[in-house]
Amino acid sequence: MCRAALQPNAENCSQDDLNAAIKAAVSKRSIQRLQAIKALLMGIANAMVCELFQVTQQTLLIWVKAFNMQGIDALIDKPIPGRPHAIAPEQTEQLCDLLLNPSKADLEHWTAKKFHGYLSETLQIEVGYRTVVRWLHEQDFRLKVPQPWPDRQDETLRQNWLEQLHGLLADADVDLWYMDEMGVNGDPRPRRRWARVGQKARVTHNGEHIRMNVSGMICPRTGEAFLLEFTHSDREVFQIFLDEANRTLEPQRKRQILICDNASWHKCKSLDWGRFEPLYLPPYSPDFNPIERLWLLIKAEWFTDFAAKDRDALVARLDLALRWAMERKNGNQRTCAIH
Repeated sequence: MCRAALQPNAENCSQDDLNAAIKAAVSKRSIQRLQAIKALLMGIANAMVCELFQVTQQTLLIWVKAFNMQGIDALIDKPIPGRPHAIAPEQTEQLCDLLLNPSKADLEHWTAKKFHGYLSETLQIEVGYRTVVRWLHEQDFRLKVPQPWPDRQDETLRQNWLEQLHGLLADADVDLWYMDEMGVNGDPRPRRRWARVGQKARVTHNGEHIRMNVSGMICPRTGEAFLLEFTHSDREVFQIFLDEANRTLEPQRKRQILICDNASWHKCKSLDWGRFEPLYLPPYSPDFNPIERLWLLIKAEWFTDFAAKDRDALVARLDLALRWAMERKNGNQRTCAIH
């Protein structure tokens, strides 16, 4: 039974102040303390308050003493300051810039271990490796595989080409088709996957190199794709592709413009384009060709960890992948949308 002799001093606060404090309190512990004091001020016996709030005599006595000495504020939990950041907020902008520009530290690239060592040894910031990794994620940094990117683009040519493209997009009589070739290997294409610590993740690899080529074209407006398999790419193969496209595809608009890169077999003067009008991408501009995104999707969906034992197995898999790609018109509209 609770036998606390002290009673809360009613002069320390009004009933309204106490009620307001209970409503504003954030933590359950603060609310419990304030409600216990309120119950005592309402004349409820100490023993009953101990039973109601499931506390001991000693605990209730501590609450009453604190209230009598400092009032309501003594019963409200104060924010507990956490451990200070090992990397100070004012250093964040400078360090993020360093991550994006490793040459400023005379490096070609960063790894988490390199960055941790640089912080510890060069900047004399005492911080753990796990803390550094957590900080990198807090700053929205993620490990990514760099995309190869040519540095010989002519920005003037690229800008002029985009202006021409926008004019064609605004023409209701024009359909734009984007053409490209893709190579598919029978060797497995490994991807990251979850594995237990101490166990190695493996994929089949027999050392045989089998390869097929795909020539394809897509109309981003409709999502329609036309894809053919070949063993290689050259002028004769490209002419076969054009002939089949002219024979198979039914034009929906008056002008059919075929956009392709500057491969030598795309620019042969002897080519018969049929109803297609060629338009060449500016040099070193694969980012302007949305069919590249379809190629990436096909390889990710159908050739991750796939190992072909022979050419027939690769062709069979490729048949399924291309049929899937040609049937997903709505998906192709999203994948190959022109931004």
